[in-house]
Amino acid sequence: MKKIELEIVALSHSITQTHSYAVVLGEISGLRRLPIVIGGFEAQAIAVALERMSPSRPLTHDLMKNFMIAFNIELHEIIINDLQEGIFYSKLICSSNKDTVEIDSRTSDAIALAVRFGCPIYTYDNIISSAGVMMEGGTKKTETSKSIATETGGKDDLKSLATEDLNNLLNEVLEHEDYIKAIAIRDELKNRNGK
Repeated sequence: MKKIELEIVALSHSITQTHSYAVVLGEISGLRRLPIVIGGFEAQAIAVALERMSPSRPLTHDLMKNFMIAFNIELHEIIINDLQEGIFYSKLICSSNKDTVEIDSRTSDAIALAVRFGCPIYTYDNIISSAGVMMEGGTKKTETSKSIATETGGKDDLKSLATEDLNNLLNEVLEHEDYIKAIAIRDELKNRNGK
């Protein structure tokens, strides 16, 4: 089967499930999108890596990456290889000096590792055809931080806060390692400084 390369085009609250997020993957050379519902911790892990934030202590996926590097294991690609009853299944394609292996993984964990390693994300046509959606002449744009701004109560709520209050809030959410909220606050501060 021919593999289709995907990229992360959005990370946002899931509109279908409370306390969940959706990572939206898009075809590199097409208009089809593959939305996948993931948990809050996994969304945070993906957001931290996408935004190149440095947590004070390694997150679980950072630990996994450090472990793999320490033992000379390379992550070459991830493949979203199956869809059963609405659940996506993925594999990590890894190699060491001795062998190449495929490791079963939750899709959200596989994506979090792919972002950290900078490796490609693939799926097959039958999966994106059955679970994907077609964009209508859409533009390709990564919307990570803007989409997740709703976690802080919405961008409008952030706009109503004074800059000093935003800086205090940013320090507070970073202290609690809530990187998703931190991204939205940081973006609001960047918008203000850019004006």
